[in-house]
Amino acid sequence: MNQRILSALLLLFVIAGLLVWYNGSEKPVPARPIGKAISIPAPLGLPPVPVSDDNPPTAETIALGRRLYYETRLSSDNTVSCSTCHDPRTGFSDPKAVSQGVQKRHGTRNSPTVLNSVYYSTQFWDGRADSLEQQAEGPMQNPVEMAHTLHGVEQKLAADPSYQTEFQTAFGPGGITIKRVVNAISAFERTLVSGNSPFDRWYYGHDEKAVSDSVKRGFQVFRDPRKGNCESCHTVNQHYALFTDNKFHNIGIGATEDKVTDPGRFSVTHADADTAAFKTPTLRNIALTGPYFHDGSRRTLKEVMDFYIGGGNSNPHLDKEVHALDFLTAQERADLLAFMEALTGDIPPNSGPPTQSVAQQPASIPEGK
Repeated sequence: MNQRILSALLLLFVIAGLLVWYNGSEKPVPARPIGKAISIPAPLGLPPVPVSDDNPPTAETIALGRRLYYETRLSSDNTVSCSTCHDPRTGFSDPKAVSQGVQKRHGTRNSPTVLNSVYYSTQFWDGRADSLEQQAEGPMQNPVEMAHTLHGVEQKLAADPSYQTEFQTAFGPGGITIKRVVNAISAFERTLVSGNSPFDRWYYGHDEKAVSDSVKRGFQVFRDPRKGNCESCHTVNQHYALFTDNKFHNIGIGATEDKVTDPGRFSVTHADADTAAFKTPTLRNIALTGPYFHDGSRRTLKEVMDFYIGGGNSNPHLDKEVHALDFLTAQERADLLAFMEALTGDIPPNSGPPTQSVAQQPASIPEGK
């Protein structure tokens, strides 16, 4: 009897060892695209579009990512897609103060525009993601947003034969993995670059008729350190303008003298100086992407301007560049508003919901040389 038990235990150990060896010997499914990498042209006013060495854009991954961007099956109850909170009809942002996820759950922050997010060195208001790929993974697991699991997303997409075909076309054999999902979404998001605004056509294209005299005066107010001093955070370079310094600032939203309502960047770095500091948003397409600030607390650009004119909310960590602008004249304020409205650029083509299957869609981005 004891001999039989020992033999059975030995057999179990052998089987367990074989399973460990088998699982350990499995190669990870490659997530690098197999198609020919293509270039994404940058419009007037923007620098070359950054790409990932591990995820070079291809026609196939861009088309697949476009479909996934509008796919509600990424959420647990099939009601929320990326476009729910980053809607192309509102400049790829959310017109609500804070976004609404599954089962009408509300978040705590406003959804920023995806347009030109490829130029950000970090993602989210607090910069907790280092890449578009990492950012794309976050909402799927967030209990307020999509409330799904990464494995659940893989299973749900794999149940659709058309997705199986399209993932194989884009990435080769190996099935659907979350890494392939986020690589495809990110490839599409890298095409969402918007420039060629009236400001760009004037300032970089040298077309003096592209904007009004009010816009030109407003730009001077924007740049002048003795006036608006806006350029200290919303940067403008000689050949392009991102209108963000890619840094984090406490402007008096999220903190008062005696209370912190949102720790902001501090939750990532745990540095005291980052308390209630948030990423500088781009001003491109700002007229389309209200409400404003990380909490969506200001509905209009005039309200934003009035906030800065008042010097923000005083708190121990207020950025040194934030100060009252109540000395600006009524004309200067109107000119500054006209300037911001002139930053509305072209919405990239082939960025709305796809009407054809990925396999049928033509490449929307010209091939690089």
